[in-house]
Amino acid sequence: MNSEDVYVSLDIGTSSIKTVIGEMAGERLNVIGVGEAVSYGIRKGAIVDIDATVRSIENAVEQAERMVGISIKSVIVGISGNHIQLRNCHGVVAVSGDTHEIGDEDIARVIDAAQVMSIPPEREIVDVIPEQFIVDGVDEIHDPRGMIGVRLEMEGTLITASKTLLHNLLRCVERAGLTISDVCLQPLAVGSVALSEDEKNLGVTLIDIGGGSTSVAVFDQGSLISTFDLPIGGNHITKDISIIQKIPLDEAEQAKVKHGVAYAGAASDEDSFTVSQIGSDKKQTVNQVDLAEIIQARMEEMFEIIRDELQRIGIYDFPGGFVLTGGVTAMPGVADLAFDHLASSVRIASPDYIGVREPKYTACIGLIQFAYHNVKIQGKEIAAAIAPEHEHYEAVQKQQKQKKTKKAPNVREGVTTKVKNWFNLFFD
Repeated sequence: MNSEDVYVSLDIGTSSIKTVIGEMAGERLNVIGVGEAVSYGIRKGAIVDIDATVRSIENAVEQAERMVGISIKSVIVGISGNHIQLRNCHGVVAVSGDTHEIGDEDIARVIDAAQVMSIPPEREIVDVIPEQFIVDGVDEIHDPRGMIGVRLEMEGTLITASKTLLHNLLRCVERAGLTISDVCLQPLAVGSVALSEDEKNLGVTLIDIGGGSTSVAVFDQGSLISTFDLPIGGNHITKDISIIQKIPLDEAEQAKVKHGVAYAGAASDEDSFTVSQIGSDKKQTVNQVDLAEIIQARMEEMFEIIRDELQRIGIYDFPGGFVLTGGVTAMPGVADLAFDHLASSVRIASPDYIGVREPKYTACIGLIQFAYHNVKIQGKEIAAAIAPEHEHYEAVQKQQKQKKTKKAPNVREGVTTKVKNWFNLFFD
């Protein structure tokens, strides 16, 4: 395994934190490790307890490390939320060198030139996404390396975020003992896996439904034109079930996952199950139809809010329709319900890789693929994601030796003390 080809993504969500270790073999991704832990310290997509979030990150990373037997050093982190802002940017530089052949240095200079604009002090640049390069007036160039030219231009999208929210997120990752190799806009990363190039060009809306929030991204003519988050997700469905049926939250979550259907018409009266009742020692029986009515009401509200918000920003209908992903979309009936309320074509997207063929892993896979291609375009170097094998072996040996040395003195001291006490009693 070549450590330079290994990438590790970290998806910090409200209900769970997921880690995926992937090895890029050319353009093909091989998933070699997966870790998932319950998320604590995050509410509605925002960090409210740093210590709890750090422990959750450590648990998810440790699971992935145990699966593969390697130490993770750095991760690719995704960021989203209503604090994200998109701005068009444009950079122009003269091609350096006597031969006027465009290289990595010229790409880096034109990207830096595009970032020279007035930005409020409370905001920070997250990334610059090149949409096209222009060489001596010739546009629609995706990678100008090796071309001959005098004037190099770049048109793209400048992504900025709230400095406070961004630094709190990165602080949690760093306190978990990890370095950040790259920070990516999560809707762009999810779109790199969930959407086809035709959908992006024709126009499509991507809806990522998570536990505590729902992220909506609009693509048109191959570019991301708008993104926003709604503070509503799968956890709200769980709370509705708990309140209406008067059952504990953990049992409501299990019922939603095992028996939940988003479309009441597809539910069955024969599917019944027993759950606890809050305030009573008795058990109660709930069937799938009762559960589906609760889920459908909340999901309908969610789709109506998304539709209204899209119309507010001037987006009504795209040929690409809607693409849904995220953990909640694994529930049966979500696509049918969305089709009824969004009045457009709808499909569910999930990654097609062994071990992660579920919509909840779309973001993790997207972060790896997006970072891999974005780094190549921008000519950046990314930090090694894993420690070399000899470093991992030495770290394990050191931990084992420390454990032995901690235990050994206690045993010897205990035996020695007992012998001394016995001889003292004998001679006294």
